[in-house]
Amino acid sequence: MVRVRFAPSPTGSLHVGNALTAVANRRFADGRGGVLVLRVDDTDPSRTIAGGEKAILEDLAWLGVPFDEGPVRQSERASLYARVADRALESGLAARDDDGSVRLRTGGTTLLREDGSATYQLASVADDLDLGITHVIRGSDHRPNLDVQQRIARVLGGELPEVVHHGLLLGEDGKKLSKRHGHASIGELRAEGLPPEAVRAYLEELDLPEHDVHLDLARLRRLAIDTIAAMSDEDLAAAAGAPREVAPALRGARSLVEASEYARLVLAPEPANLTTDAVPTLERFTELRATAPDRMSVAEARSVVRELKAVGGDLRALRLALTGAPTGPELAAVVAALSREDALVRTVRALPS
Repeated sequence: MVRVRFAPSPTGSLHVGNALTAVANRRFADGRGGVLVLRVDDTDPSRTIAGGEKAILEDLAWLGVPFDEGPVRQSERASLYARVADRALESGLAARDDDGSVRLRTGGTTLLREDGSATYQLASVADDLDLGITHVIRGSDHRPNLDVQQRIARVLGGELPEVVHHGLLLGEDGKKLSKRHGHASIGELRAEGLPPEAVRAYLEELDLPEHDVHLDLARLRRLAIDTIAAMSDEDLAAAAGAPREVAPALRGARSLVEASEYARLVLAPEPANLTTDAVPTLERFTELRATAPDRMSVAEARSVVRELKAVGGDLRALRLALTGAPTGPELAAVVAALSREDALVRTVRALPS
């Protein structure tokens, strides 16, 4: 059976490049009836931060990338690493230095540090062999590790799994994507309001890039708009933290953050200060809305807006009266999202005294 692994370090929210690797491993396993193991590479305390593993688990769940086994934490497998290091010493292919560390005789790669803890190279290979991993799918920045890991695997009496390297995600400057570029972590994309389905779709589009690719934020945002447009009223309202009735006014939002802001404009608008010039428009809107159903469809609301526009109505003033803001969602969608009472109360309240 195919067994793959995703092996992040617990450094906080997933790097988008690591998320690409996670999605690629999940798809590889799913396409072959295989298993995905989550391994947490926490042998280096300097790279482990409080809550780092929790953040990774939350990001994977948000992306819809489940794992079948794990998390397997390297920090809990010291006895395995000690046993395989002893095996390497017994074979004569490794030697213990005066400081207590263990190194390969060929190449001098360190397997155990002075304190007896395993290095990344030993832990990674030992885990792959012990967990029965058949394929390793990882970024091309790990390519330099291939030869030494193959040597370690043979010293331990096994063979490294089949390894597939994929291209890296780059920033606009052509360098490996990092925090200085922004949008480098799943947490940042989530905070911007990109739906998880859009981020997952983007990563699946990249598949296993043979060469390095630039992060395409324009494509990500386009997918976000398409994803939001395809959401049901119930799902969109829930994602924006709003009641279902507000959903018409959330259409057209470019992100879930913007959808939440649209919901705020409808649910809790700031007071509007209008001049007497707005009175004819507000009075005519009041007449039209008072005789309409309690809840209007967007199509019915558009008819009201068209009639106001046809008589030279001040639509900006109406928007201010209903939402307290000069810009926002489609005006007709706002009218449709409000009950008759809410619309009339806001209009009357906005009339200059």
